[in-house]
Amino acid sequence: MKLRPFLCTLALAVSTLTLTLSGCATYSDLAPGTKREIHSPVVSREEVAVTGALSAEAPPSTNYQVGVGDVLLLNVSGRPEFTVVSPTTSGKVQGSRVDGAGMLHVPMLGPVQVAGLTLAQVEQKLTGLLKKYLQDPWVIVEVAEYKSLPLYLLGQFRASGTYYMDRPLTLLQGLALGNGFDASANLKGARLTREGKVVPVDFYGLLTHGDARQNIWLKGGDSIYIPDSRNQLVFIFGAVKKPGSVAIPPGGMNLAQAIASAELRDAGFDFHHVRIIRSLSATRGELLVVDYDLVLRGEALPMPLVDGDIVYVPKSGFGTWNDVIADILPSLQTVSAILQPFVSIKFLSQ
Repeated sequence: MKLRPFLCTLALAVSTLTLTLSGCATYSDLAPGTKREIHSPVVSREEVAVTGALSAEAPPSTNYQVGVGDVLLLNVSGRPEFTVVSPTTSGKVQGSRVDGAGMLHVPMLGPVQVAGLTLAQVEQKLTGLLKKYLQDPWVIVEVAEYKSLPLYLLGQFRASGTYYMDRPLTLLQGLALGNGFDASANLKGARLTREGKVVPVDFYGLLTHGDARQNIWLKGGDSIYIPDSRNQLVFIFGAVKKPGSVAIPPGGMNLAQAIASAELRDAGFDFHHVRIIRSLSATRGELLVVDYDLVLRGEALPMPLVDGDIVYVPKSGFGTWNDVIADILPSLQTVSAILQPFVSIKFLSQ
C-alpha cells in the first residue's frame, strides 16, 4: 500500500510548518494550559576522532633537493660553453631544465642524473665527471627556477593558484602565499590533500585557536582547498527515492525538510533509528541516532541539520553503524570531492 508513505510525507510537511510557526507543538489532544516537556530527538550520541595532525614529524632538511622541472644554472670555471638556454612558457631562461627522468643535460657530458641530490651533491658529481675533460674544474650550480615542488592553493584564497616551494614550508607559511581568504571562506571544511588522500589536519583549530599541532610540514604536490561557506550541503541516503546532496537554504534546514526533499520510499523505512554522521572539525565528528518519530508526534523539537551532515534513513529494522557505513560507502565515494574532511578521512582513507 502507498497510503503510509503519503501520510508520512504529509506529516513531515505539517511538522515542518507547525514547528516553525509555534516553536514546539504536539499532535496529541491536550487540555488547554497543559505543559509538556519537549526533549531532544537524539537518543544516542557517539563522538569519534581520527588520527591527529602530523606535527610530530621531523623537520625536513633545509638543503634543497633538485627535482623534475627545476632549471639549474651551471657555471664551470668561467667556461661559457657550459651555459645552455632552456625554452619555457614565458620565453627562455638561462640554465638547463631537469627532464622527466631526472636528468640534467650538460654539454660534453650529456644527460646526468641529478634528481634527489642537493646542489652541493650535484656540484660534486659534475666536478668528478668533468675531470675527464678539464683540469681541476671549478663547478658552481644554482637554481634558476624552482619548479619541482608545487603547492596548489584552491578555493576561497585571495590569490589562489600554483606556487613552487624553494624551501621547507609549514602549513601556515603555505597559507600565507594565498594572501589571506575571502570573507566567505569555510575554514571548518578546509582540506589538505596529499597523494590522493585527505590529511587529518584542522585548519579551523590552527587559525582560530592557535593549535600549533596542526601546523604540519607541507610536501611537494600538496593541495589546499578552502570551500565557500555559501555553498552548504547535507546528504541523505537509505530509504529515499532521491538519494544524494541537498542544498541548505539561507534560513537553514531541519531533518523533516531534508527527508521530504528526498522523498521516502513507498514502504520499508524506520523513523526510530535515523542516523546522522556529523563533522565537528576535520579530525572530530559525531555519530547520532535520532528517533524522528518523536518529532512527528510533537514529543521532541525539530532536528536542525548543519553543513556536511550525512543522513541515513534505515530501510528496515535497527542495524549497526557498520551496516549503515557498508550500505552508503559506494555513495560516499561518488561524492567524495564535496564531503567534509572528517568523513573522507574516517570512512574513505582505508
